[in-house]
Amino acid sequence: MYGRDTTDSSAGASFHPCSDTRGFIVTLQLWANSTVVDWSQLLLNSYSHWIGRELLERAGDPAYQAHALFLSPFIVVSHGMEEDPLINYGNQAALELWEMAWEDLTRTPSRLTAEPVNRAEREWMLEQARTRGYLDTYQGVRVTSTGRRFLVENAIIWNVIDAEGQRVGQAATFIHWTWLS
Repeated sequence: MYGRDTTDSSAGASFHPCSDTRGFIVTLQLWANSTVVDWSQLLLNSYSHWIGRELLERAGDPAYQAHALFLSPFIVVSHGMEEDPLINYGNQAALELWEMAWEDLTRTPSRLTAEPVNRAEREWMLEQARTRGYLDTYQGVRVTSTGRRFLVENAIIWNVIDAEGQRVGQAATFIHWTWLS
């Protein structure tokens, strides 16, 4: 059961985490924050630009689309353009997979989602996406915040671009992964 937000909803999004019955941290109405709505539009527009199809049905206004993206059953995660890029978005499925709250995930350098032994391969993959605009059918081992390892299967990685076509980050989506022992 998800926690109930008791803050004033007229003030916009609330950022009060609570635990659901499975022990995951849930951030209520995160998708309603204007920064998240704007970034969600960049994610969706960039995916369509590079891949040539929509990541999800683009019904409703941008806030509705941000909500749909956040609650989609597939993983969506992205990072910015810092020297050591920080994760700046993860939908609910990503938060659950990486076993992190929004506040923790968005302070995490994206390189830490891979074990040290797999980081060179991860960098190669990101460079391929940087050069081509996207990379599809990617596979690689990632690690959760608690050290659980999983194999990502058939991921799509794409450059996130702004309205002027300038690269502002990179994102990935996938629906299939296998837990490793």
